[in-house]
Amino acid sequence: MARFPDNEIISLVSKAPRFDLAESVGPSVRLSELIDMAFGNDADFSLDYGTAAGNPELRRQIANESGVDADDVVVTVGGMHALFLIAFTLCQAGDEAVVAEPVFPLARNALAAVGAVTRALPLGFDTGYRVDLDALRKLLSPKTKVVSLASPQNPSGVAIPAQTLREIVAMLAEHAPEAWLVVDETYREAAYGDDIPAPSAASLGPKVISVASLSKCHGSAGLRIGWAITRDTALRQALVTAKFSTVISCSPVDEALALAVFRQRDRIIGERRKLLAQNLQVVENWVSRHPAHIEWVRPDAGALCCVRLKREVFDAAAVERFYATLAKYSTRVAPGAWFADDPLVFRLGFGLPTLTALAIALECVSVALTEATRTDGK
Repeated sequence: MARFPDNEIISLVSKAPRFDLAESVGPSVRLSELIDMAFGNDADFSLDYGTAAGNPELRRQIANESGVDADDVVVTVGGMHALFLIAFTLCQAGDEAVVAEPVFPLARNALAAVGAVTRALPLGFDTGYRVDLDALRKLLSPKTKVVSLASPQNPSGVAIPAQTLREIVAMLAEHAPEAWLVVDETYREAAYGDDIPAPSAASLGPKVISVASLSKCHGSAGLRIGWAITRDTALRQALVTAKFSTVISCSPVDEALALAVFRQRDRIIGERRKLLAQNLQVVENWVSRHPAHIEWVRPDAGALCCVRLKREVFDAAAVERFYATLAKYSTRVAPGAWFADDPLVFRLGFGLPTLTALAIALECVSVALTEATRTDGK
């Protein structure tokens, strides 16, 4: 009966353990930080419908951040709503979609749910989760309607270089002219410290669609505000119609609060970039202390990275003991299986805890690494 497959990643929106290194977000903005800027003293804020395309001023703010025009933006109920509307609009049953894996599973599920045949473009730990252009070319066909990528990727935090994206756009024009390139840029602004964020892919061509949201970089997952950006007028109108036909509009309260987030974006994002840089250094130092047990791919941006248990040390039983020990210490990481990755890989989220909490949580992981590989039977 189910159109969407079960995945244990749903546990992230249920009760959390004491130390949650499975999360992929940073600290959340508090409502008190936004309420005055959003509403002032206006107790008569009218709870009308919003517009189908989204609040015009909010679309202007999003456009300014992405280097496009406000008319290119469609505001959605979170980034996942945008990905679903894109899949529903572009794909008929039997059409093909190429999805880079490992992947945030809901991005793949949206395509499968509308009947698209998904073809996996494997991204491997050993190659640093970099896109192999030759492998992508072999997956394309005249039936390809969507190529779905993320940059930076979830779960790895690895970004796709701008030159690679340009080559993909040219490749699609030649080998899959009906295909649209969808780039999930939810983590693009989550740079580290003073690092300069990558430019948006939205301006790379008329058949490129950028998707993002306030959930990760802006600390506002609870607002459920995302967006799709396309320079194609017909597709944009189709997405607006699809949005109207599914949710009518976003909440005007959420949109007003989202505007307040954008008006404080330098402070909000700046604080989180500083925390990400500090916490990333803690993780890097921790990884260097365990060369016999783990290895990692250093992320380019975002609040997450991929760590791999050493194959020569961890057999299947040791992997089970590792996760069981973590649970004993009320600590969680995100198993690679959630994302169709190697079972030895796990996603480690380092953006949410304070420095002190992160250090304690990583010590719990250290204990799990040691206990899982003990050979004395204790």
